[in-house]
Amino acid sequence: MICNMKRGMKILLFCISSLTLISWDRASKELAKEHLKDKAPLTYLNDTVRFQYAENTGAALSMGDSLPQAASFWLLGMLPLAIILLMAGYAIKHSGEMSNAKLVSFNLMVAGGLGNIYDRIVFDRHVTDFMNIGIGDLRTGIFNFADVCITAGAIFLLLSASKDKNLQSQSS
Repeated sequence: MICNMKRGMKILLFCISSLTLISWDRASKELAKEHLKDKAPLTYLNDTVRFQYAENTGAALSMGDSLPQAASFWLLGMLPLAIILLMAGYAIKHSGEMSNAKLVSFNLMVAGGLGNIYDRIVFDRHVTDFMNIGIGDLRTGIFNFADVCITAGAIFLLLSASKDKNLQSQSS
């Protein structure tokens, strides 16, 4: 039934779910500011999951955090915003023929990207991060809900493309 969903309904669901994911990202960042800022990290599962407040002025793993403010605005704010808007436009334009898996992938990446870009623009380049996972010294960087959406969307898109490629080779 979902596979045969009309294009208009797919676009509506894309927009509603994007807004929902962005609002969850905003809410989680506000909760992190309220409950984690200026406090010791909270740890769970024998320190496998750690909640600690951080503000990131760079991209992933703070890359580019020492860029001048104007360069940061354009390279870490406006350029990614343009790319994300192009991705959203592509997904909406091709939603009729796009598989649901690909549409969800684009949805996750667009919503996550917009969530972080919102922080960069509204909070003067400061993106709130608060989650960290790992074992001992082997840990991820500190990340947020938007980062989870972006990563999950990229993984789903790769898996979807791999599945499409396998289906194409089987039909040849």
